[in-house]
Amino acid sequence: MGDFCIKEEISDIPSSRHQFDHPSSECGLLERHGCQIKHVAHNDVVNNVSLFVDSVGSPSSLDDIFTCLLTLTKYLRRRLVHFIEDLIYQDVNGYSESFVASSSGPHSHSSGHNIYRSNVEGFSLFSEHHIANKSPEIHRTRAAEVMEELLVNTRYEAKTGCSHRGVSLIIQGITSRVRKTLHGSSDDIGWLQHAHDMAPVEDGTVRFLELLEKIRNGEHNLPNSFVYLLIPGLFSNHGPLYFVGTKRFFSKMGLACHIAKIHSEASVEHNAWELKQYIEELYWGSGKRVMLLGHSKGGVDAAAALSIYSSDLKNKVAGLALVQSPYAGTPIASDILREGQIADKETRRIMELLICKIIKGDIRALEDLSYDKRREFISKHQLPKEIPLISFHSEASIAPGVLATMTHIAHAELPWLPLPKFGSEESDDFQAGHQVPVVIPISAAMAVCALHLQLRYGEKSDGLVTCRDAEVPGSVVVRPDRKLDHAWMVYSSRKKDPSEPDSCEMCEALLTMLVELGKMKQERDVSGAF
Repeated sequence: MGDFCIKEEISDIPSSRHQFDHPSSECGLLERHGCQIKHVAHNDVVNNVSLFVDSVGSPSSLDDIFTCLLTLTKYLRRRLVHFIEDLIYQDVNGYSESFVASSSGPHSHSSGHNIYRSNVEGFSLFSEHHIANKSPEIHRTRAAEVMEELLVNTRYEAKTGCSHRGVSLIIQGITSRVRKTLHGSSDDIGWLQHAHDMAPVEDGTVRFLELLEKIRNGEHNLPNSFVYLLIPGLFSNHGPLYFVGTKRFFSKMGLACHIAKIHSEASVEHNAWELKQYIEELYWGSGKRVMLLGHSKGGVDAAAALSIYSSDLKNKVAGLALVQSPYAGTPIASDILREGQIADKETRRIMELLICKIIKGDIRALEDLSYDKRREFISKHQLPKEIPLISFHSEASIAPGVLATMTHIAHAELPWLPLPKFGSEESDDFQAGHQVPVVIPISAAMAVCALHLQLRYGEKSDGLVTCRDAEVPGSVVVRPDRKLDHAWMVYSSRKKDPSEPDSCEMCEALLTMLVELGKMKQERDVSGAF
């Protein structure tokens, strides 16, 4: 098969030009009047495909198959070019009619508008001539010419200043996006501390260190008269060892300790409802009040449960400790999802893909931690004053040596990754999900994030939550001097220093301090009653 055969095959393809040249055909292709267009009928498309198949014939050799593929490619390319030309014509014709309407108004006296109007009127007359002659090729050529003239006149208007207002608006929009992106969360960090109606905080770091020292010396005063509920934070469903060490530590002391089985990637209000059900179940099942300790978003979820369902949970909750929780919000969530900044829509689509599709969560789980959402929520729902509160926050180390440290994450489930079944005879045998051991240098990641927040905003943080945003109004604040990243309280380092307390002991100290605050509140209420 040579070039002659290929050209012969291509020449036999039914061209759409012949269909345009016969107005009496039943196809009725692209019959235009103004900007109204009748599209190709379904039967016509089927007829074209049938004619194409008949012209190509049945290939009998490898050369015939190759020739058919080339012919098909040429045919599809020609149809695609015609389709794009039709779309261009629709855009130009629609723009021309809208411009004629606007230029015929009371403000059509500018020279640039008159130039446009003359071009558009000429284009309209040419379109009427095309309808009578049914000449699509001339029509497409004229459409391209008019488009070029419109672009030239647009440049003319920009030079003469006729379109200065439109150019100004575009520049202002871009400048606003750049300014909003660079400014970030500078005005939002620590907003809750400056609110006029928020209760002051009390520093309890000294008492916390005293209790921690007693615990390290073997003195455990955490009573068995409560049920202790640990509430994990965002993405904890993909870390099976989240809070496991702390629960085991409490169970060895004979304490009733549970980890809340909630969907950590759900919205704050959804988790608040689930925690409300969980707390009531523990209370009615044991007859004991519940002590809450929430880490990161888990503390925000627990605070939301107490705020929204305060009447239902009254006398069922003995206290709440918020550990590294973004109660006022976090710049990480706000900077990612802020509207009006550069690439805001693209960034949101990426996060929706990661959280909703891959992790199977809800984008509101991250959105609820932004400053705007937290402002809106706190203004509507206040924490009950009778509940003892502790706010614990820390500062991550940004020393160069931290980049070489490793934090144990253990197993992460990846249901979206197809993995082969080992030992199977068939190589195509796959399984949908698998528990893959993953070790992530989370300390290094937190150090990088903390360095970013320090350089950009000048704020101390644990890598995800700034110290000022973690302080809850009306709470007792614990500010340890030790450098601890955001994940340290739930994932202890492999290289444990025996001279330093671990996360389990620090959680025990926080809950012991929470029990003391509850007793002090009861004594005040009794003395106030008399």
